[in-house]
Amino acid sequence: MGNVRVRFAPSPTGYLHIGGVRTALFNWLYARHHQGTFILRIEDTDRSRSTEESITAILEGMKWLGLDWDEAPYRQTDRLELYRSHSQRLLQQGIAYPCYCTPEELEQRRKEALAKALLPRYDGRCRELKTPPPDRPPAIRFKAPQVGQTIVEDLVKGHVVFENNQLDDLILLRADGLPTYNFAVVVDDIDMKITHVIRGDDHLNNTPRQIQLYQALGSDPPRFAHLPMILGPDKSRLSKRHGATSVEAYRQMGYLPEAVVNYLARLGWSHGDQEVFSRLELIEKFSLEPVGKSASIFNPEKLLWLNAHYIKTAEPERLGALLGEYLTALKGESLGQPLNPLKLREVAAALKERAKTLVEMAEMASCYFLRAELIEIDQEAKAKFLNQKTRPILQTLHEVFSKASSLDQNVLEPIFKDILIRDGLKMNQLAQPLRVALTGKSYSPGIYDVLNLMGKQKALEHLDRAIREAQKPAPPGDA
Repeated sequence: MGNVRVRFAPSPTGYLHIGGVRTALFNWLYARHHQGTFILRIEDTDRSRSTEESITAILEGMKWLGLDWDEAPYRQTDRLELYRSHSQRLLQQGIAYPCYCTPEELEQRRKEALAKALLPRYDGRCRELKTPPPDRPPAIRFKAPQVGQTIVEDLVKGHVVFENNQLDDLILLRADGLPTYNFAVVVDDIDMKITHVIRGDDHLNNTPRQIQLYQALGSDPPRFAHLPMILGPDKSRLSKRHGATSVEAYRQMGYLPEAVVNYLARLGWSHGDQEVFSRLELIEKFSLEPVGKSASIFNPEKLLWLNAHYIKTAEPERLGALLGEYLTALKGESLGQPLNPLKLREVAAALKERAKTLVEMAEMASCYFLRAELIEIDQEAKAKFLNQKTRPILQTLHEVFSKASSLDQNVLEPIFKDILIRDGLKMNQLAQPLRVALTGKSYSPGIYDVLNLMGKQKALEHLDRAIREAQKPAPPGDA
């Protein structure tokens, strides 16, 4: 099947939705599996809603995910003459006709049909119109078959039958000369020699109309595969109330592209019980046969689990570089100096087992790069571990660190042991105040790892601040 040609055809009317990303991914995988061609087409004929900002977001999102296209992005607004010439050909053949009904008239008839519990479909009054009204530019309608059936042999849904008497005469070209979605899609797919249309099943009802148009234009329809919808945990259509729904939002939250790709590939498709797939494995194993017919439930926790897995297994150089990007985005000028790539790599290696997102990692890493007074201390941890009771411990540690040749574990371990024996303490009574003093949190990598990463000068700076905080009286009610 080396001649496979598929397309992803988003409308640039907003952000790149996670459902659209899955459609793009399934098309991309199908093309790569069959050594075919993946085409990106921007359907921007809705001029009132399409924006250049949305087009840029689509292209950037695709690049971030690694969904490269084989033919440069087409834009429907660059192809208007093609749609007009095809509509004229259908007019000349008597397969289309001019329609002079205004949008207001059509809306009024739609309301009347609904009030009578009838199907709100065009009544065909312009089909055989002999005397068109003067000075009114017409739309162009398709003269659809009124008897028989249109059958869709869908690669996911199976055998689907549509009665032609339920389908009305759709508009091909509006009165302003712009094509409708159904017409432009068919003309583009014919012109681009698309062999398979893989899209969401919300388009299934458009398919019989499009099949009729393919036939009217003298072309065989492509094979169709309609993917099940993605629903939120409450079984309603995935929307903002369920959390982030755009690919850019997940990028900003610190998800890795391979985690998003892996998760979306498994959303409605499976290969046995395997959950984690490399990109090459997805290309090798992907086919449409295992795609389910029922809707898929979006599970944010599973995506987060996958992201944590990919962070743990990421290459150290890449993870360090990403940490630098997210630190800069979060803290900006507060960093005060260029970030050392080696230090970033070391910190990322220490935190990768604990961080589920890159934003979470950047927050954990702040203490190693920011001045002590800029580190936010968890208030509960502060009340418990930075107080009048722990202040002597912090002062002792400050004295020890000042005199120590380094903060290496081999140097500190015997010193800590002496302090514990002398003061009758357990290790957590020493380590927890020190951990909060250094990181602002009651959890972190091992305390020796934290000290080694932080270095002597910065550790002393953090202890100075912690001793000042511990000197403050506890708020009323916290005693």
